[in-house]
Amino acid sequence: QVQLVESGGGLVQAGGSLRLSCAASGRTINIYAMGWFRQAPGKEREFVAGINWSGTNTYQADSVKGRFTISRDSAKNTVFLQMNSLKSEDTAVYYCAAPVRAYSNGMSARDFAFWGQGTQVTVSS
Repeated sequence: QVQLVESGGGLVQAGGSLRLSCAASGRTINIYAMGWFRQAPGKEREFVAGINWSGTNTYQADSVKGRFTISRDSAKNTVFLQMNSLKSEDTAVYYCAAPVRAYSNGMSARDFAFWGQGTQVTVSS
């Protein structure tokens, strides 16, 4: 079992930046892929960014490529999402997610079984 706690959300003007953190407890993140998803009001939850279990590859949705970066700090057992050049359409609740199986790299929502409580990101135009 793993517990995930997100932080770092807030209100920011368009063009600004935020860094989200996801602190994991209950197991190490070193052998698990991790992902960030978001859900805007009235929309489905969507993939934002992910990092593979070895930490050697990262993935981003087309809508955030070049603006968002996922990273991890193994010593802190924490995953980050650096968000730059924010747009109003980035407004959503952002969720950190972890899979059940180690050494797997699936990045769809069904591959992740553990979810944080979410952190609100609001971008004003």
